Amino acid sequence: MSKKHNNSAPRKTSWKQILLRILCAILGLLIGCSLYIYKLLGGFQYVVTPIVSEKEYETLVLTADGSLNGGDVDSSWADGGHTRVYVDPEHPIIEVKQKDKNVENILVFGVDSRGSDDYKCRSDAMMVVSINKEEETVKLISLMRDTGVYIGDTKSTQSTTLDKLTHAYAYGGVGLLINTINLNFDLDIQRFVMLDFGSAADIIDLVGGVEIDVSPEEVKYANYVITEMNTLVENPAPLLTSGGKQTLSGVQAIGWSRIRYLDSDFVRTSRQRTVATALINKVSSMNYLSQMALIEDSTGMFETNMQKMDLARVGLNGITGADNISEYRVPEDGLYTVQDNPWMMIVNMDTQLPKLKEFIWGE
Repeated sequence: MSKKHNNSAPRKTSWKQILLRILCAILGLLIGCSLYIYKLLGGFQYVVTPIVSEKEYETLVLTADGSLNGGDVDSSWADGGHTRVYVDPEHPIIEVKQKDKNVENILVFGVDSRGSDDYKCRSDAMMVVSINKEEETVKLISLMRDTGVYIGDTKSTQSTTLDKLTHAYAYGGVGLLINTINLNFDLDIQRFVMLDFGSAADIIDLVGGVEIDVSPEEVKYANYVITEMNTLVENPAPLLTSGGKQTLSGVQAIGWSRIRYLDSDFVRTSRQRTVATALINKVSSMNYLSQMALIEDSTGMFETNMQKMDLARVGLNGITGADNISEYRVPEDGLYTVQDNPWMMIVNMDTQLPKLKEFIWGE
């Protein structure tokens, strides 16, 4: 006589089924988080900046008008607007092969703008952020704005006389700026992030300010710049009252980093790297939920040609390397002479380029 099965009795769940359910739950969580991050990153101002090969550049047919990006570029800074990236269709980014798959070099720069309608201006703070995902390092390289370079998109179109690096952006937008940097310094930059003074200050405010050691001599000069910025931004900041270590708001930190008349442009770029390092460290010290909130709150504050997954990848690699940040400046001390009229730094490229490559790639 055969045994009867009790259909109402609970069935035992095999270990394979349990494992499958756990994997499905994890997968669902990962997909959910990915979609959430993807949604948040969709708020950033992605800028269409064509990247073409040198051969394509030679046969380029121009049809665009240069107004290729979105965002609130019509309102004044005081009303929450920002300066748009200057994209000149005559100067696309020339494609350059990445020198090391583990090292990504990204240009982060500010513009010497006085309002959201002042976009054909000079680039101001220029910094190459070099992220090595294998070694988990971040390297910050300041490029001095008055460095003498041969401006051009390709070797065949480069100028025959030296001009200031800061002028490249005004002459031909972000494409000409990146191409000029790549040609003169033998770099492989393809991506950028651009901020104006107002948006840079807003991002610092989102993390609750940054701690900076202000010298007593810097207070007066920082306040000159803070006073100027207060007339342009939505949220004016109080003036500094003393030196010493203190938490600076966005306007105060950017004002401090823009001091020009106390010492030199070399010290000014050092201040900019100090603010950048303080910001990176502040973000890396935040917990995951706070970092997600920061991503959500900062949407639309800067413009970039990196798409959503690029931003997520670069951000993750950058935070991973936040404990190992090093700094460098081009030109290095002793590797340039000064031309008086017009004032410009003439760089000894034969010595400077190997030192720059060694700093970035360890060559």
